[in-house]
Amino acid sequence: MKIEEYIHNNASLELIRKAEQFAKNFFEREGTHGFSHIKRVFNLCLHLGKDEGADLEVLALAALLHDIARPLEDKGIVDDHAKESAKIARRFLGSLGYPKIEEVVHAIEAHRFSKPPEPKTIEAKILSDADKLDAIGAIGVARVFMYSGEHGRDIEFSLKHFEEKILKLKDLMYTKSAKKLANERHKFVEEFIKRIQKEIEGEL
Repeated sequence: MKIEEYIHNNASLELIRKAEQFAKNFFEREGTHGFSHIKRVFNLCLHLGKDEGADLEVLALAALLHDIARPLEDKGIVDDHAKESAKIARRFLGSLGYPKIEEVVHAIEAHRFSKPPEPKTIEAKILSDADKLDAIGAIGVARVFMYSGEHGRDIEFSLKHFEEKILKLKDLMYTKSAKKLANERHKFVEEFIKRIQKEIEGEL
């Protein structure tokens, strides 16, 4: 996607590109929560944000910076990547004199559906929705099995994860635009699960 289709202000574009370069430095390798995840969430945020009338500059920055501490959590260095990402984002944006730091920080802190705080702004709700959407649909299926591969888990464990988490996500969306996308992606996951269960049982 071309970001210029969503962000028309040159100063905003320059700021967002700086944030993108800054975020990339935190990811040494790809994986279920690598920089490719950041980019997909970023793209989803702009699509949803345009539909929902959000501040796209705030949303873009929050999306790019929301998981920068995830590698630190994966290594056991920090307990909560959302809180740590928000701290790092605050310092980074503060060094640039950015005036809407609190809006970006809140969205980052509130993006995890399983932990507080609850998202209060439309930008925070969209980021949370986009992050959940990236766990549903074809991408969601791929990420579940990538994660299982990374941790030596079998197909049956992966199917259990679908039941315990992935299939519940569509009911946790905040925005109308995300709910529509979630329903479509959810149906794909349901069909995939039915198909793989048949193949596991040896049905023709």
